[in-house]
Amino acid sequence: MRKINFIQKLVNNETIQLTESSKEICESYKHKSTNSLKAAKILIKQELIEEATSMSYYAMFHKAIALFRIVGVKCENHTATIILLKKLFNIDNTDISYAKEERIDKQYYTDFIITKEDAKDLINKAEKFIDELDIFIDKLTEEQRINYKEEFEKTYF
Repeated sequence: MRKINFIQKLVNNETIQLTESSKEICESYKHKSTNSLKAAKILIKQELIEEATSMSYYAMFHKAIALFRIVGVKCENHTATIILLKKLFNIDNTDISYAKEERIDKQYYTDFIITKEDAKDLINKAEKFIDELDIFIDKLTEEQRINYKEEFEKTYF
């Protein structure tokens, strides 16, 4: 129940909003996802392991935002996005949750050890997650998009 209260709080302060479904905005976030993944691969080749970790997470996050926008939900909170992937869409959020933790650790702290292999593994997780969300988005019918939005509205508004 605590997670619902968290989501409700974000809805109340308009950090999460209902919007029009937008294929254009969805495509823009898909593009950001693709570029973030490309950046992660370039950064790993340049031995910028911490930065590659961050870009792997953002590749996943931007793809999740693409899904939300095609349905008509605008969410500006990372934690809420991850929670709602599971709650609203029943999508496994394990890898993006892990990637978020890794991004925070590597971006804000210095007391960690990370190897190139760790970063490559995260890139692989990002690729898998992105592919799965692409399939999910591509298979969504107009009726399903409407149903997801209505379910979200019924639950939180």
